[in-house]
Amino acid sequence: MKWMKSITGKAAEPQPDLELNPELRQALQNFRQSVHAWSDAEINRPRSVRVAADSAWRPALAWALGCVVIAGGVSGGLYDHHRVVVERQQAAARIAHERQLAEQQKLQQTDESLLANVDTDISRSVPAAMEPLAQLMEDNGSN
Repeated sequence: MKWMKSITGKAAEPQPDLELNPELRQALQNFRQSVHAWSDAEINRPRSVRVAADSAWRPALAWALGCVVIAGGVSGGLYDHHRVVVERQQAAARIAHERQLAEQQKLQQTDESLLANVDTDISRSVPAAMEPLAQLMEDNGSN
């Protein structure tokens, strides 16, 4: 009754119930004695050390599982690194393609503006043979 000792500070002795009939009191005493006898027998019984027969494969299994975990971590890291490198290469390729398209568009605009300048420089409203006549008409029209 250690719990009673910790609560009250001293071990309390069980009080015999005077109200119980003698037959019930005797049965409870027998039960109490048998419980004490059993617990004393269990505490004092000889123990044998049992060595597990299958303990030889456990360290090997532990090493194997450890290696699997390490290999999984390393391969996951390598895969993640590879994925990042591929994404960077794709981004660089996309930027290079966009620059190439911009240069092509710029060249196309430059070509179109050059052709427009050439067209305005070369084109004439009147053929060369009829140019003196066109100048006369311009002079007459202004008067």
